[in-house]
Amino acid sequence: VQLVESGGGLVQTGGSLRLSCAASGRTFSDYSMGWFRQAPGKEREFVATINRSGVRKDYADSVKGRFIISRDNTKNTVYLQMNSLKPEDTAIYYCAADRLGYLGTTRERYGAWGQGTQVTVSS
Repeated sequence: VQLVESGGGLVQTGGSLRLSCAASGRTFSDYSMGWFRQAPGKEREFVATINRSGVRKDYADSVKGRFIISRDNTKNTVYLQMNSLKPEDTAIYYCAADRLGYLGTTRERYGAWGQGTQVTVSS
């Protein structure tokens, strides 16, 4: 499966952004999906994950209550709605796909990755 993220940009503290990740090449609904992020000088970290049907979700503690992951299997797209953004949310955001369908929170679970989209939150 090929993944392409979009929707990143520059936003002020407290603002919102919605990231999208469009999938192609395989049956999208066969994959659980995840969002990760990587800030300069830091390891890539888990943000959110969603199962194949979109019913089950999991979030990193740092984004719970502010970010919402969702998917539209008719559009082969997964979304990350980011609200109440903080400067520490600044990072490159990546989407990833897991063919086994787990709600993975580690990078090793995911076999396909997008190229990333930059999110910058100004203070």
